[in-house]
Amino acid sequence: MDQITSHPLYKIHTIDSAVNSLWDFYKQKFVPLFLISFVMGMVLQYLSTFINISELQSVTDIDEIMLKLSNYVWPMLLISVVSLLFTTILHYYVIYNPLDRENNFLHCLLNSLRYFFPYLIIMIFLAIAGSFALFLGLLLLFVGALFAGIYIMTLYLFILPILMVEGPSIANTISRTIVLAHRNFWSNMGWTAVFVIILLVISVVLSGFILLPFTGSFFKAFADPGEAASLVDITTKPLYIILSAVLNAITMPLLPIFACILYFNGRAREEQQYSPELPKDEDDGKVRVEDLYAKPLPEDEKE
Repeated sequence: MDQITSHPLYKIHTIDSAVNSLWDFYKQKFVPLFLISFVMGMVLQYLSTFINISELQSVTDIDEIMLKLSNYVWPMLLISVVSLLFTTILHYYVIYNPLDRENNFLHCLLNSLRYFFPYLIIMIFLAIAGSFALFLGLLLLFVGALFAGIYIMTLYLFILPILMVEGPSIANTISRTIVLAHRNFWSNMGWTAVFVIILLVISVVLSGFILLPFTGSFFKAFADPGEAASLVDITTKPLYIILSAVLNAITMPLLPIFACILYFNGRAREEQQYSPELPKDEDDGKVRVEDLYAKPLPEDEKE
């Protein structure tokens, strides 16, 4: 789609320009992205109330525990499906709203359904492959598991942008994800690791503010282990549900924005490499350590 090259995130990025573009886009589209994510958070928080973990604390029989856990399979699957659906809507909005202002929430909801089922199937494949990769990573202890986790996350970030820009073909999406993720492998892995760290820090800080109204319950539980069950009851309180939805609404939009930056960066580099009108990179697409740091963009060099 030629129009996609006019997207504000479509360009060759450095780590600095990627962070700046993410922040600028986040501020510009904050209100609609916040509202979509807030609705998502409220729905997920409501569905999570059907999973009562506190009732397992008084059960000691393994068979009874497994029986109760089996009752939570369908609610957990429903939560996963709803989460993937809203993730699809957010990605579609981030990709296509800047290209056409008529792509409002309702329009994005309807059009994103075209990509939801292929995305669901690909996620099943990724979950299977990811489980195997994590198992191999665990054999190398913490470092291997950490590497496998970041690698899986990197692959995941490419899926929806490729699916929505290049067509809802499962085979093409899988092959293109592998190609683009590995073409600038260390750069993609490094950026993903930085993004995950930033997201974790933001989530931890905001979670601290969310839990402030419930500080008394935490101190009470620490003072009396018998009151630990009261911590689980906090998650069912309306105030906690609303505050958790707000946290989700603040952090969730960062994911599709960064995913698009990662994809558009790889796509722009690919077009530069194979375009007869543009010179190829001197290093033939190989990623060096310097690529993780800021360097002049092509237009800056001309100046």
